[in-house]
Amino acid sequence: MLSMPSTTNEVNRHSEAVDVARRYQRLERPLSYAVALLVGLVAGAAFLLFSLIEAALVGLALGALVRVPVFRTSGTARLVTDADPDAVRTDFEGGTPPPLAFQWGVADDLRLTDDGVTYEFSYLFGLRSTEMTVETRSSAPDAGADGDTLELIVTADGRPWATYTASMQRDGDDTVVDIDWASDRRFGLRRLPQQFVAERYRADAFAVQGYRVADRETSLSP
Repeated sequence: MLSMPSTTNEVNRHSEAVDVARRYQRLERPLSYAVALLVGLVAGAAFLLFSLIEAALVGLALGALVRVPVFRTSGTARLVTDADPDAVRTDFEGGTPPPLAFQWGVADDLRLTDDGVTYEFSYLFGLRSTEMTVETRSSAPDAGADGDTLELIVTADGRPWATYTASMQRDGDDTVVDIDWASDRRFGLRRLPQQFVAERYRADAFAVQGYRVADRETSLSP
């Protein structure tokens, strides 16, 4: 397995990937708070410039603009590693799948389940919490096909979140992993800082886990 363990309960986390995930979080959180603060300032200014009813309408419109689900994310990536396909498959089937480093890297707790793993997050000083569950669905290669494929079905608090499909095959001395992913729900504009910051650190998160990003594309859609 490619991971260099740093034990947390039942799941081993790659310590360098955790460091990258925390750098991501240290940048993403202030940006997200800045968006919320900007909305609050604009709404507050509206109460100074307009009548009470008009200002209330402005506030409602701004709240809807940043919170109403309007876009989905999707993308593809090609990763290359010198590990053999069995080791790569073990990485993706384990409790810390390489594409989800920003999730398991900052989770407060990780626990294995019969079908995968669950990550627990707390925020607002522990007043609120979220559970993210990753279910792994394996499929053996078809007769005559190269490599094999597995799916990672991700839910958050029981609701669909995203699906990742990873296909891996040997290519000379390397193993090539092709990943397709798509969000299974729409997100509001307040989530855009997360997307932008994640793109900044994604290649670093893969690299410390032993994967080189040969190609990657991400898109937003309604």
